[in-house]
Amino acid sequence: MLQFLINFQQKIQQNIQQKPLLDSQSDQQALPKRWSSESRNSLRILAITSLLTAIVLGVRTVGILQPSELVVFDWMLREKPPLKPDSRLLIVEISEPDISFFERYPLSDEIVADTLSQLLALDPQVIGLDLYRDIAYEPGHQKFQNLLQNTANIIVIQTLPTPDNPGIPAPVNVVPERIGFNDLVLDPDSVIRRNLISVATEEATFLSFSAQLALNYLAAQGITPRTEPDSPDVFLGAAQFVPLQQHSGGYRKIDNQGYQILLNYRAARNIAPTVSIKQVLDGEVDPRLVKDKIVLLGTTAPSGKDLFLSPFSPGETETPKMAGVVIHAQMVSQILDAALGDRSLFKFWPEWAEILWILLWATIGTTLAHRSRTYLGLMFGIPLLICLIFAWSWLLFSRAYWLPMVSPAMALILTGGVGIAYRALQSQQQQQMTMKLLGQNISPEIAEALWQGREHLLEDGKLQGRRLTATIMFTDIQNFSTVSEEKEPEELLEWLNVYLAMMTESVHQHHGIVNKFTGDGIMAGFGVPISRKTDAEIAQDAYDAVVCALDIGDRLQQMNQLSKSQGSREIRLRIGIFTGPIVAGSLGSKDRLEYGLLGDSVNIASRLESCCKEKQAGPCRILVAKQTVDYIEGRFELESWGEIPLKGRQQMVNVYRVVGQLEGSNRETSSL
Repeated sequence: MLQFLINFQQKIQQNIQQKPLLDSQSDQQALPKRWSSESRNSLRILAITSLLTAIVLGVRTVGILQPSELVVFDWMLREKPPLKPDSRLLIVEISEPDISFFERYPLSDEIVADTLSQLLALDPQVIGLDLYRDIAYEPGHQKFQNLLQNTANIIVIQTLPTPDNPGIPAPVNVVPERIGFNDLVLDPDSVIRRNLISVATEEATFLSFSAQLALNYLAAQGITPRTEPDSPDVFLGAAQFVPLQQHSGGYRKIDNQGYQILLNYRAARNIAPTVSIKQVLDGEVDPRLVKDKIVLLGTTAPSGKDLFLSPFSPGETETPKMAGVVIHAQMVSQILDAALGDRSLFKFWPEWAEILWILLWATIGTTLAHRSRTYLGLMFGIPLLICLIFAWSWLLFSRAYWLPMVSPAMALILTGGVGIAYRALQSQQQQQMTMKLLGQNISPEIAEALWQGREHLLEDGKLQGRRLTATIMFTDIQNFSTVSEEKEPEELLEWLNVYLAMMTESVHQHHGIVNKFTGDGIMAGFGVPISRKTDAEIAQDAYDAVVCALDIGDRLQQMNQLSKSQGSREIRLRIGIFTGPIVAGSLGSKDRLEYGLLGDSVNIASRLESCCKEKQAGPCRILVAKQTVDYIEGRFELESWGEIPLKGRQQMVNVYRVVGQLEGSNRETSSL
């Protein structure tokens, strides 16, 4: 993928360079001849971000990220501070101790009828019976039927019929206004996160058990639902109920049939006052818990098999599942809170806003990887940005907004990770380009300094020309033609390699670079390619160059001694050194580059080496100009030659010969 991105970007850049963006000649002339580095970087960011965002959106669209989004949703729901028990509700539970006491389940119609009678005597607003009573459970069936037919504020349950299953019907002779379906919608991981409020068919519209209870309670306060033409939304009191879509929040392609909303749980437990059915029959219930309240009667016993996974299940060890009657109570409480303005329903951003949200973090990831100066910044930057995504999403979640969190985090990690890999590959390519450019002719210290400052030096695969002050050194063998005549070509090549290796080693040891070989000599630079900022640094480069020249002279003497013992001619060497301004940068094409040092200072150093060839006092003659002497004065013994005209120059140059180094100014020497 990474190589594909690089090739993709190169093709874009080639097209931009080959195809003019403006038609008129004047407009084309107004454009810069080349794209700036910033423009190319922006193009890279756009290309990488667009491609990786498309990948994330594609993965998100097919639903691969939905399980992760739901896990994060559950975690936020568990971490949200629980609300206090809803005093408008009372749960009458049928627990395992109740089943043991009555020694049967399902409980008889008589027990249920007696329980309802006890509750009705305490004047509740409405009672919800979350027990299937489609068949008789004697004794007491007729008593139960008479109670249902003569009481208007009892809501019973049924299950929704399907083409393949007629479902479980409600008790006979109960009007539809007092029936609610208790079907619960399961997510793919079998967790209850949605509240199915109603289902419309061609024959009728069915309301859920929780909706019937809530609407009955709100109707007593003058709050009834209303709709608007051409809108699927339902307005109830202070709330606007917006049906859940397939792509709402972190959902992708869910079954959104019917009128569903996202269930906002009140708490993991103790969502409302709870009493047992035996307490009701024994008259042990405080009447204030029942009067004008919504009472839900249902089983919480595990043997009743009416238990479901909830977002709180991962945090519960003893009772990981939630009873159906408790889930219905959660739904009733949510509808009441929304209608009365106490708690907002979950809201979602439109699809285009979520795409922009993901694109934003993809762009941030790419930009971070591109702009960060160090890998340490990337290592800490990406986790910090992920925390920022979670913090922002958590803030909105606390205000009942559910935004995708995994998708933007994945976009950030993916673009940041690919950006890091791209930077690493780009860095490797730049390093290869640099080493190809400088070859083997650079000291490790200079190479390291160059690479550390590569962002300021490398652009378009070239070293941009930089003006700096450096010390240039040229060397040449006196009468090399005569030396060549005395050796066979193979022998001459081997001897030259030893000779040039000796000088290269000395240059590297003294923190210089060998810019080029000139047949029997070298051109070296001290103070390149890293620009010197102070006079002290420039003086150190000049000192290093002169010490290097003296060291080469010492090494040459050793070579001459060896050559003399083998009957060969003594080698005499000329060295010219000059300190001044130059321009350093790459020369040539993309396929063949050379690191060039240009300027009048280079020419002067070359002329110093070749001037006054007849004045050769010893095996190694070192000439420097006044400009170099100004930086090394007092550290070397110098012999003034006065002002000398140099070839190709009109101005005279004040020339000095370096005799040796003064005592107290130590220099390193090395042997072959």
